[in-house]
Amino acid sequence: MAHIATILLLGSGELGREFVISAKRLGARVIACDAYDDAPAMQLADEREVFSMLDGDALRSAVARHRPDFIVPEIEAIRTEVLAELEQEGSNVVPSAQAAQLTMNRDAIRDLAADELGIVTSRYRYAETLDEVRAGAEFTGLPCVIKPVMSSSGKGQSKVETEAELASAWDYAVANMRGDRARVIVEEFIDFDYEITLLTVRHRGGITFCPPIGHRQERGDYQESWQPAVMSAETLAKAQDMAASVVEALRGNGRGWGLYGVEFFVRSGEGREEVIFSELSPRPHDTGMVTLISQDLSEFDLHARAILGLPVPDQIATCPAASAVILADRDSDSFAFQGLTEALSVEGDVDIRLFGKPSTRPFRRMGVALASADNTDEARDLAGEAAGAIRIRYYD
Repeated sequence: MAHIATILLLGSGELGREFVISAKRLGARVIACDAYDDAPAMQLADEREVFSMLDGDALRSAVARHRPDFIVPEIEAIRTEVLAELEQEGSNVVPSAQAAQLTMNRDAIRDLAADELGIVTSRYRYAETLDEVRAGAEFTGLPCVIKPVMSSSGKGQSKVETEAELASAWDYAVANMRGDRARVIVEEFIDFDYEITLLTVRHRGGITFCPPIGHRQERGDYQESWQPAVMSAETLAKAQDMAASVVEALRGNGRGWGLYGVEFFVRSGEGREEVIFSELSPRPHDTGMVTLISQDLSEFDLHARAILGLPVPDQIATCPAASAVILADRDSDSFAFQGLTEALSVEGDVDIRLFGKPSTRPFRRMGVALASADNTDEARDLAGEAAGAIRIRYYD
């Protein structure tokens, strides 16, 4: 069977699962890779490889075996120096090896935004010891936020209100970091009015922005998102300018084509709203799951189109919609979902996505409820009701 392209997907979680669907609809062949077997994206891909993304030799071997047209990272924790070497040798790393290297580490992307591009960020310091954490908190002031420079989905992140909490926050961050660097970022706690994700697509025709996505987090991990987020044209233009600046800087030696999730805090200033850069992921974003129902072309469709060099619209239309996560609350390898009938019986435009993860753990995201309505408030209520109807039954 002929394929438009072969894609080596590094990381095979729920975001990778939806990307595989989008890529295969366009005729691509996908090899899904992850550190454990039967990961969500593997269940839908053409082939699978099981190895740690931090194992550079295994990564090179997979590339040599499959000779992909595109290497597409879905997670941060990858041996990025090997990606840089592969790119220099002719491989097409999405969106670029530099993007993967800088965004794998919060310190690198923060330095790029704040020091090189002059973009507004929170006050911050890095720390590799508890004493440095204390010095960082003195610089930023309390409350502050402490998180590993390398992690995902809010793991290791905590808000610190008092000096007495600094030691436990340091221990928590180190215990939940990814990779092999015991380094954290201590940053000013931003008392923001709201936060958004601006999905930014760099493609052969330029840059396209999706309407902004509002979201709510707990423990540093998203719980619900909605689109479009309400914001002024002036504030949105500021965020778009910042996002375009960072995305352009991440092209490196690659084409830089793909979808980027750029996060911002917004707070009221002196007569106007202040936009503060938070983080960036050079791949589909968890808060962007709402686009599975809010947009004709989801963030995964847009990522696939951009990567493959296919046309991406200049404007992305959206309808008011929301997503709400379905979480596990314990460790288990034997479980089943209940309440699907009740969830899908919620009156309104509601859908459910279950991710097919083979095991649960506390606060692990196992699925998402989606809803659209006349406005985002109604959509949030519907999504929350549907998510609440899903229950996980444990058998061990």
